[in-house]
Amino acid sequence: MTDKTALAALAVLGAAAALATPAAAFELASTSLRADGHFAAAQAYDGAGCGGANISPELHWSGAPAATRGYALTLFDPDARGGRGWWHWLVIGLPPTLHGLAAGAALPAGAHAWRNSFGEAGYGGPCPPRGDAAHHYVLTLYALRTAALSPPPAADAAQVAALLQADALASARLVGRYAR
Repeated sequence: MTDKTALAALAVLGAAAALATPAAAFELASTSLRADGHFAAAQAYDGAGCGGANISPELHWSGAPAATRGYALTLFDPDARGGRGWWHWLVIGLPPTLHGLAAGAALPAGAHAWRNSFGEAGYGGPCPPRGDAAHHYVLTLYALRTAALSPPPAADAAQVAALLQADALASARLVGRYAR
């Protein structure tokens, strides 16, 4: 084998190894969830007798696809209303350079919250009925192909979530629980 052939073989093997190496996983995490996976009372809704402080959780993420043009975030309780669910938070227009949100933080420029099931444009924390088993709260971060989605103004939360799913390059989920 000549030196040129050996170098070419090494280059091919190196390229094959690079292709075989999986990309970093797209992951969403939070320091606001307790070790047992439950939200703290600070994250609970502050109305409807829930007694929380309605502070949005700290979130941080990594491993988004390189082609990500923006992010969107949802918080959904699939256990609410007899399994029909409840939208607690929908945020669109998060910039691709963002890698986290502090607890209770204002949204960055260009991002905005959509109407949740409480009828409010913003975070509405966990608030399951008293006596229910702990509800599951699914935080989903979408890495989007489009920098700015523009849902129709009359779109409800489920319609906005469907648009996010259709535009997603990838999504990362984190599930917390809460009971009162």
